[in-house]
Amino acid sequence: MTHPNDVAVGIVGLGGIGSHHATKLTERGANLVGGMDVDADARARFHEEFGVPAYEDETDLYEDCDAVLVTTPNRFHEEYATSALSAGLDVLLEKPLAHTLDSAERIADAASDADGFCMVGFNNRFAEPVQVIKHYQDEGRFGETTHVEANYVRRRGVPGRGSWFTSADVAGGGALIDIGVHAIDLALYLLDHPEVVEVSGDTRSEFGGRDDYAYVHMWGDDAGPEGFDVDDSASAFIRGADGSTVSLEVAWATNRPATDEFVVRGTEAGATLDRGSGDLTVHEAGVGGGHHLTDASVETRDGDAHAAEQATFLEAAADGEAPSINTVEEGLRVQRVIDAIYRSAETGAAVRLD
Repeated sequence: MTHPNDVAVGIVGLGGIGSHHATKLTERGANLVGGMDVDADARARFHEEFGVPAYEDETDLYEDCDAVLVTTPNRFHEEYATSALSAGLDVLLEKPLAHTLDSAERIADAASDADGFCMVGFNNRFAEPVQVIKHYQDEGRFGETTHVEANYVRRRGVPGRGSWFTSADVAGGGALIDIGVHAIDLALYLLDHPEVVEVSGDTRSEFGGRDDYAYVHMWGDDAGPEGFDVDDSASAFIRGADGSTVSLEVAWATNRPATDEFVVRGTEAGATLDRGSGDLTVHEAGVGGGHHLTDASVETRDGDAHAAEQATFLEAAADGEAPSINTVEEGLRVQRVIDAIYRSAETGAAVRLD
């Protein structure tokens, strides 16, 4: 039986997230065999930092690999995920599945016909407070989970204007497809992936295109408003076929306090999770000994969600069996919701998905 750390793994896309994954892999003693990027400077940095070959052509990398992590800009997910699957490799594909729904569907089709599997990089599922919530749900402590308030809001957090993140052509959108994808996936995960039947939403671009965009911190260099043509916030309401619902607030920039709060509401109990800090509180009520309300703080260990995600991926690759979590089908479901929010914003009407 193959040990997970014996799986020969490469990375396609050697920017910030690719290097982050490479660092996590080396920390766990994984068999990182190389990387690939079209940019020569990125290849040089990767080779110097991690001491493994860095190629300009993905086929050269694939020859040495059993599995790959694809961490390119969104527009190129399809190209590299499908070529890796065609080469018989297992793939961990960073979120979102793709920059458009059509591209995401082609990735899903390729995965369904491949010998290897495709796992989607929704790392927040692996956070220990999230797993505690899932445990309580499985125990029945929450009763029926009916609604999630999903918030991923930055007060001022537009990525470097002029980077691929702020280009509709490369990213496929702005705040919604960048960080909103995490909020949507986590909400659907906490609702056990209901069939989504209706989506209503709106997107806004109120700050990133301004000459006087005021900020304290910015990731990357600022090319100014001409480098920004995407949404910087979104609001949506999502209905499931089982009656469950999600209210979504996402923003790179908005005039309100930042929040990463997820509120899970069930018929017997609920919970509030601060995704950023990991703080978790369970809310209950009862009549025993007198009518009362209880708010219980839950303390967990400081786990590493990316490392846990990688461990699941490498264990599945070693076993030769696709993981049951973070499936490409779940990634496609999230992509359909994102696409529906954008369509609802364009038409000013709810979009039916059933």
